[in-house]
Amino acid sequence: MDEGTEGGNGRRTPPGHVGGAAEAEAPPKVVGEEEEEEEELDPRIQEELEHLNQANEEINRVELQLDEARTAYRRILSESARKLNAQGSQLGNCIEKARPYYEARRLAKEAQQETQKAALRYERAVSMHNAAREMVFVAEQGVMADKNRLDPTWQEMLNHATCKVNEAEEERLRSEREHQRVTALCREAEAEVQALQKSLRRVIVKSKPYFELKAQFNQILEEHKAKVTALELVVAQAKTRYSVALRNLEEISEQIHARRLQRLIRPRASPVGAEAVPQPPAGEAEGAQGTRLGVEGAGGDTLSLQTIASDLQKFDSVEHLLRLSDAASLGSEEPEERGQRRGGQGRCRHHRSVSL
Repeated sequence: MDEGTEGGNGRRTPPGHVGGAAEAEAPPKVVGEEEEEEEELDPRIQEELEHLNQANEEINRVELQLDEARTAYRRILSESARKLNAQGSQLGNCIEKARPYYEARRLAKEAQQETQKAALRYERAVSMHNAAREMVFVAEQGVMADKNRLDPTWQEMLNHATCKVNEAEEERLRSEREHQRVTALCREAEAEVQALQKSLRRVIVKSKPYFELKAQFNQILEEHKAKVTALELVVAQAKTRYSVALRNLEEISEQIHARRLQRLIRPRASPVGAEAVPQPPAGEAEGAQGTRLGVEGAGGDTLSLQTIASDLQKFDSVEHLLRLSDAASLGSEEPEERGQRRGGQGRCRHHRSVSL
């Protein structure tokens, strides 16, 4: 006989069964674990992580460039200060005497730039004023036509064009006044430059190498400063993108935790077909069982009394039948209470038998 095989865990496998197949089967996945895997594979998480990594790489790369640019700016600044001090010690006090002239030249250059900006604003205001006047002319022609005389659309267009003309006129007058003011300042600055050039001709020529070297270093420093400012702006934008991606990841994480919490507190529904069978109370169950037993006992008594009733023709009186039923009830092996109940039912059935 095949007594079966013994598994690795000490259990004996019955004959005809393979124990390795059951052990090799993986346990079924729980629904909650599958939902967690789906949440972990949310495509939004991968997308935001990519944004986060890209922003982090850009921040690191641009910050290195920014550190290099700042280092170069500080190096040029210290080098320019060293060279200018050396040049100033060679030229002496002529530099301080010629400084008002170069300061006046700087102010005159700034005034000239402001004059150019004011001239552009004035030209733009004049163009807007001319366009608004043309719009008013078109609206007036439309209103004057016979078919459009009572049309509210043309009236609204005329009112709008009139408002635009008034605004453009105010802007043109304002720009004109600003242009006149900066033009006067530019003329004054140029006059100041001419006066200082005549009075400080000798010291200006002597200190010219110093101020030319200073102008070169100032231009180089301005270029490096603009580069540093641009890199700082790029770093700020990358940090903003990094913060946005991090905040989005936090929101996605909060949503996932909220869904998990809802699943935990959600009441579980009973499975289909598993209806609860109501169980009667213990007292009612015992009473029902007693009633069933009593009925069975009464049925047995009925059969015995029917047998006795069939022999009535052998006896002369009913009293003898009563004595026989009493003797049968006294000879039963059941308890006293059930005997009394059965005896009363026997008498009732006995009388029915007698009547038959």
